[in-house]
Amino acid sequence: MAGFQINKVYSILKKEVLNFKVPVVDLIEMQTHDPFKVLVTTMLSARTKDETTLEAARRLFEKVKAPEDFKNLSLGEIQSLIYPVGFYKNKARFLRNLPLTLENEFAGMIPQTIEELIKIGGVGRKTANLVVSVAFRKPGMCVDTHVHRIMNRLGYVRTKNPHETEMALRKKLPLKYWENINSMLVAFGQNTCRPISPWCSRCPIRKYCLRSEVKKSR
Repeated sequence: MAGFQINKVYSILKKEVLNFKVPVVDLIEMQTHDPFKVLVTTMLSARTKDETTLEAARRLFEKVKAPEDFKNLSLGEIQSLIYPVGFYKNKARFLRNLPLTLENEFAGMIPQTIEELIKIGGVGRKTANLVVSVAFRKPGMCVDTHVHRIMNRLGYVRTKNPHETEMALRKKLPLKYWENINSMLVAFGQNTCRPISPWCSRCPIRKYCLRSEVKKSR
């Protein structure tokens, strides 16, 4: 194995993902520059493909421009707007309660810290980290299945689940890479380093990959 060098891997992937579609949460931020819409899109995106999330977000944002607009929609109407995102019934309930939570806890504003964001129903650490990094350009370590899978395939971490990966990367990954690492690895994971049948033959960082070395040794 050539030896893992995060600076070289990051530089290669930064160029590589320019050829791929932008992950849906980043796309919404680029189009709206609205932390509220970034938060809602991130909540919708859990366990859902980007294409489905994007269509649901577009339908929803035709009716909802700000948190208080959820008060004008029934739970059933929200469900219809966001279907078929994963767990749409639970997500509709969380979105229906969002204005009240923001008013009572955060003076109607979208909070900017992970500790505050996870107080919102339907927001876990992954969502909170992504909102912090994408909407507010602050250091956040968002680890989804793509980040967890790729970082372990590369051998940069050796962890059992995304939570362990987040904690390991917080200790090991230089801060300067935090803001963009999720977007890059999500795009790379959707297009090249896929969960099943990854395109190892066309992978630009193959020589740094532990998985590639294991295959060679067989």
